Amino acid sequence: MLNNDGQRPGTHTWNELISQGEVWQSVLSQLQASPVVETILKGSAATREWVFVGCGTSYYLAEAAAHSWTILTGMPARSIPASEILLYPQNIQAEGAGVQAVVISRSGKTSEAVRAANVLVGKLNLPTIGITCAEHSALERECHHTILLHGVDEQSTVMTRSFTSMLISLQYLAARQAGNQSFIDQLTESAKHTSLAIHKVARELETFVASHSFDDYIFLGQGAWHGIAKEGALKIMEMSCSYSQFFHTLEFRHGPKAIVSERTCIFFFLDKAGCEAESEVLVEMKALGGITVAVGKAIGAGARPHCDLIIENSAKLNDLASLASCTIPCQLLGFFTGVKKGLNPDEPKNLSRVVILD
Repeated sequence: MLNNDGQRPGTHTWNELISQGEVWQSVLSQLQASPVVETILKGSAATREWVFVGCGTSYYLAEAAAHSWTILTGMPARSIPASEILLYPQNIQAEGAGVQAVVISRSGKTSEAVRAANVLVGKLNLPTIGITCAEHSALERECHHTILLHGVDEQSTVMTRSFTSMLISLQYLAARQAGNQSFIDQLTESAKHTSLAIHKVARELETFVASHSFDDYIFLGQGAWHGIAKEGALKIMEMSCSYSQFFHTLEFRHGPKAIVSERTCIFFFLDKAGCEAESEVLVEMKALGGITVAVGKAIGAGARPHCDLIIENSAKLNDLASLASCTIPCQLLGFFTGVKKGLNPDEPKNLSRVVILD
């Protein structure tokens, strides 16, 4: 089916989604040559804690980035919705030396993110970094330094490659802070592998969506993967107007499992640290009738017979270096489910590309 422009529904979203491997390679090259990155690294040498701020998808990105930061650098890091800073600045308890804030916004125009940067700089007196995909933004004017990613922004309303590119950028910054060149090399390898593997993953998800119908979608992850689970739930909501939820994996058995049936799709993000315990939950949910999808690099032999679909990164990577690539199956699930329901992922219901408040 063609739309009024003679294109298939979701053309912009599809092209942006499928371009991610190549875009990540470009982003890593930009960061390697960026004088702003060098300035940030020098200026944050005495930092004791990092605070990552965003709205919606950018907040879920903040959560994944904060976990990544602590794992890679050993420093405390946390994520905060921009709205919390605006409504309860007294609860941040971050004023003082040694705290570095990072505000995330694809457009650099999101009102709550820009206002949060203003509070962080003006009221809390915190050094604040912006990261965005748009030039000459309001966010850039509020922040002390801004990482601007060229060639990443999307025409689409729904964030796909901007999410993963900004996540990889913050992981890169953490690795540089920690002097971990090996991890940076793995990010480069992940980008190359994704550019080669993404069409295969897309075919697998398209086939899966075509052969199933669901009432509920559940996304489960622990640690850094909890932010990815949140983002997965949001993608299926945005692109297909489907009902979805997210939980910490082990928390799902404490009540929420009551909703599991043969019409429940359950995404498990499995990493090496929690694989054994999380796989036990997967086996339990399969026994309850759920349709299970396992995503990650640590899908053990005990879980495999209980999976209806396995999306496994075959590259020899650290689990954390494959975090961005684990988001792609969720994006594809949302895209193909939306198209199956006759929706246009380029034009999601009730949404605008940027939330700007009067």
